[in-house]
Formats: sequence, structure tokens, C-alpha cells
Amino acid sequence: MEPGVPTNTNQSPKSSGSQANVEQFGYKQELKRSLTFWDLLIYGLVFMVPIAPFGIYGYVAQGSNGMVALAYLIGMVGMVFSALSYARMSEAFPIAGSVYSYAQRGINEHVGFFAGWVILLDYILVPALLYLVSAAALSDIAPEIPIWIWLVIFIGINTVINVFGIEITAKANKIIVILELIVLVVFVGAAIIAISKGVNGAEFNFKPIFDKQNFSMSMVMGAVSIAVLSFLGFDAISTLAEETKGGKKVVGRAIIFSLLVVGVLFIIQTWVAALIWPDYTSFENADVAFYQIAEIAGGSWLKWTTILATALAWGIADALVAQAAISRILYSMARDRKLPKILSKVHAKYKTPYISTLLVAVISLVVTLGFASQIDSLASLVNFGALTAFLFLHLSVINYFVRKQKSKDYLNHLVFPLIGFLIIGYVWFNLDPTSKKLGFVWMAIGILYMIYLKLAKKDSKLNVE
Repeated sequence: MEPGVPTNTNQSPKSSGSQANVEQFGYKQELKRSLTFWDLLIYGLVFMVPIAPFGIYGYVAQGSNGMVALAYLIGMVGMVFSALSYARMSEAFPIAGSVYSYAQRGINEHVGFFAGWVILLDYILVPALLYLVSAAALSDIAPEIPIWIWLVIFIGINTVINVFGIEITAKANKIIVILELIVLVVFVGAAIIAISKGVNGAEFNFKPIFDKQNFSMSMVMGAVSIAVLSFLGFDAISTLAEETKGGKKVVGRAIIFSLLVVGVLFIIQTWVAALIWPDYTSFENADVAFYQIAEIAGGSWLKWTTILATALAWGIADALVAQAAISRILYSMARDRKLPKILSKVHAKYKTPYISTLLVAVISLVVTLGFASQIDSLASLVNFGALTAFLFLHLSVINYFVRKQKSKDYLNHLVFPLIGFLIIGYVWFNLDPTSKKLGFVWMAIGILYMIYLKLAKKDSKLNVE
């Protein structure tokens, strides 16, 4: 058997052991297995960023007519069904590649390539988006420092950590997520005290979760299409399947738990923020709306603390795990000969896909410099790629379990993924029109590239029967 070329993409593990073996799928175990459930849980929390709403609060509040907590609640419910689909497929196929591998084996190799292509639009642009947002925030604090210097610092730090090994990434994640949670607790505590004192006319009510007078489903779903950016990342846990120990169910459990934990945190922080500043139409600048609220709740020190926490959480923590995730997808597609084979090279000492990691660093630098003044367009493209990939994921669950495996567990293998497909489809429909246009261009490029692979006979000749 030739390493890197799977012999049967329709095969699910039948090993009697607790840990699935990648050799069962025609691959060689090259990556180091060292991650536990808690490592994956923290990885997911870091990727989604417990304080993610800090950076986009103003836009979600305006888009939802103040029902910002409701937007995050709906977003969490919608993502839960996607998390369940990831759990089902990660148990059946515990290998790196995420939705690329799942669609490849759940439907066929061509759909798998296309799913991998659209998720690339998400993952390969996410690090650049995170670096850019963080650098822009720090440039406000230290305007004398050129933004490109911050970009180089962020990209350099994360690339070194990711090349040196996944264990170092995991250790860094633990420290960072603790610091984020401390900042979050401090803000919520200060906000609750401010609400109890009636600061800025604040009083406790349920309007952030439902305001009958201003409610409109289309309006709220439009806000959800923005809020969903905060949830992207739980799916990245699946890319570490070949570096996880403890059994094939570990990945699925970590995906679901991380999503639920971060969803609750999102709802709490946006709820109290909305109570402190109920007039969502009066923000001077939506970009910094949350920091203005933090200043009202605790003073200027809390404002600058939340700004600095956002910059470091997005630029170091989130970007760190984002770079790790996309490098694993590039590695997985390259070993299947869907991308240049050099991207599947693993470092002899550190056991990491270092070529893919370095490539992501270069792309991030180029994209950040090119989109320096178009953060909104970059964010829209990220959402398009992620949501489109989720649609492929749900179809993969239904096709693999119900059609191919003749499963009678209709609740988990048909009803739940179908609900997830409909919810994600509705959010996808409410995406910004420009993002969909650019996304379709990316898909068209993918179709042309797939045709090239077939004509050049560079595909991996996967047996999907």
C-alpha cells in the first residue's frame, strides 16, 4: 500500500480497541497522539474566543434591534445541530481533514473535494482576519507603530509555536483561555454591579432575549448571520482527530461541550451589556460599542482591559489554533493528492505539518496587507465558507448513515442533521449578498481546479465503492 493514498473512503473503523487506527483508512500514523478531551475542549474555547462578542457587539446589537442575546441563543442552537453532525462523522471517521474527509467518505470523493475547497475559504482566511482585527485594535492604542509590525509579530509568534508541536499549542491555549475567562468574569461582575445601581438608566429585564415590540424573524436572523462568526471554530476540533488519544468519541464530546459552554458565556455577556446600554441606535461607533459599555460599567481601566484582551485573544489565541486547524486540512488534502504533495510533509522531530503551517503564515501576511481596509469583506467570506461547508456536512451524515449504512437511528442520522441543514441554510440565505458573490467565484475556481486534477490525472484514485 502506498502511504498517503486511502484504499477505501467508504470504510468505518472496526477495531476492537478504544482508539481508532488511521491505518484502517489507508493512511500512515504520522502525527503525534497526545491530546486529551480537556485539551480539545480548551482548543475549541480558544478558537471560538469566550470574549468574541466584545469585537462585534455593536453590529449584532443594531442588526437585532437590541435582542443581541437572542441572536446568540439562536446561533448556538443552530450550531448545536452542526456539532452533533460533526460528532457522528468524527466517530465514524476519526481522521484529520474535518468536513473534507467526512464528505469524501460520506458521499463521494468529488463532493469531498468541493467541501474541502469551501472550508478552505473559511480556515485559510480566518487567521488573516484575526490578525487584522487585532492589529487594528492595537494601532489605536499605539498609533505610532505601523500596523504591519503588529501583523509580523502575531504571525511570527503563532507560526513558531505551531511548528514546534501541538503540545506547546495546547499549553499556550490553557494559559490564554484562563486569562480570557478572568477578563470576562471581571466585566460581568462590574456590569451586574452597575445594573444594580441603575447606572446609565440600566435595569434588569428580558428585552435582550426577546422584545415583542421590535421582534422580526428576518431581522434577527440577519443579526445571527453576523453573530455566527463568534461560533466558528468548534468544528476545528475535528481536524485534530489524528493527534487525539482516549477513544473515537473524544472528538465529538469535545465539539459539543465547547460549543455549549461558549454559547452560554456569549449570552450572559451580551445580555448584561445590552442592559447597560439599551439604546442600540445611539452607538457613536459600532466598532467600539462594547468598549464604551465596559467604560460605563467599570471605568476607563475596564475599557482598556477589554480592548487589550480582545486584541490578544484574537491575534494570538484564536489565530494560533486557526493556523493549526487549516494546516491539518491542507495536510489531509495534500496526502490525498488534491493539493501539492509537499504540503503533507511532517517535521521529523516535532511531528507537525510544518510546510502547511509555513504556507498559512505567508498567505496570512499577504491577505492582511491586501485587505487592510476591507475587514468586513474578509469576515463575510469567512462566514460563506464555513456555512457552506456545514451544509455539506449535514448531507454527508444523512447519505452515509441512512443510505450507505442503512441505519435505523433516524433521530441522530436523519432528523437532527436535517434540522441543522435547514437552520444553517436559512442563516446562509441571510448572508451579505457581496459575500455570496465572492463565495461563488471561489467555488467556480474550485470546479475548474477539480477538472484540472481529473484531466491531469492527479487525483488519488480513491475507491469509494
